Amino acid sequence: ALGGSFAALSVWERELGRLRVLVNVGRRAEDEEEFPEDESYPVHQFAEITEFLHERWAGGGEPDAWVETAEGPAAGRPGYVHQRVAALRRRGRGCCVVAPIVLHGRAWGELYVARPVGERVFERGDADFATVLASVVAAGIAQTERLEEVRRLAYTDALTGLANRRAVDAALDEAVERHREEGVVVSLVVCDLNGLKRVNDTHGHAVGDRLLERFGSVLSLCGAMLPGALAARLGGDEFCLLAVGPPADAVVKAAEELCRRAAELELGDGVACGVASTEAPVGSVRSARRLFRL
Repeated sequence: ALGGSFAALSVWERELGRLRVLVNVGRRAEDEEEFPEDESYPVHQFAEITEFLHERWAGGGEPDAWVETAEGPAAGRPGYVHQRVAALRRRGRGCCVVAPIVLHGRAWGELYVARPVGERVFERGDADFATVLASVVAAGIAQTERLEEVRRLAYTDALTGLANRRAVDAALDEAVERHREEGVVVSLVVCDLNGLKRVNDTHGHAVGDRLLERFGSVLSLCGAMLPGALAARLGGDEFCLLAVGPPADAVVKAAEELCRRAAELELGDGVACGVASTEAPVGSVRSARRLFRL
């Protein structure tokens, strides 16, 4: 759309103070991969990200795109080299336009488009159009975030933060299929938290919710004994652990540790666990429903 020969999309990782490249497309240089695993730059090398943008916002302006050329100044204050100009020269490009991607009122990253030496230099109109394109990118990222949040809510128990029954059903169906095709061990621990009704009737549902939350933490802790195990709340006082790969003995040990820790909780009356595993002599397991019944 901008008539460039190369474009890149980068994200500002604020906690690391780095600008990380997500994708490079078009006519790439030898050191540029399409989807780089670790191409990132200290953000202090790009002062406009941390200084120019904030100054514009502070003055009530909008973060517009800007143009750099290989003929621009490569030196500034002592010890500082203009990285964008240096990169243009190093990679044989004549100019670039940089548009900040703004998400939720903050700089999220940038859209970068370049042209080779000898082609027309980007103008103000190109920069304005790049600003519009960056807004479109930001809208796409925002939509993706919303969809991811919807997905998270759909597969997460709101009270405990564990997976919910929908997530377990999907993961268990996939695990049973792997068992049928590859013989991988699939084990399920189903837990009933004892005494929840008594706690609710005696102390109120808020205290009962706190018991569920605390047991959820214990379940997550014991699930960590089984690499990759899924800890979930099925509903009410019923929880489960789904383990794919670890031997049945290891799953039983995790369940025993869960019982021990649950008995130490201040409220409630411990937990009752049932364990079923395809490694045990239980016959053919061709459905998730059978493993639950066992």
